[in-house]
Amino acid sequence: MKAQFEEQHRQIGLKIAYYRRYRNLTQEQLAERTGLSLVFLGHVEAPNVSKAISLDTLFLIAQALEIPAYKFLIFEDE
Repeated sequence: MKAQFEEQHRQIGLKIAYYRRYRNLTQEQLAERTGLSLVFLGHVEAPNVSKAISLDTLFLIAQALEIPAYKFLIFEDE
């Protein structure tokens, strides 16, 4: 992963956590809905970790949360 995008990856993870809580879901429930591992989701959502995810994974999470995928790609510094 390129260091120049670490902050964007971190912000995506924080947005996933935000929308998951907004939908009143636990990480375990989101993992079940997406087929992703609980450990993977934990790493993605961790505020001190910059974990890159594929677009396919982002679309899968967005679909499970019933949130348009573009909402995860609007960054605070823009």
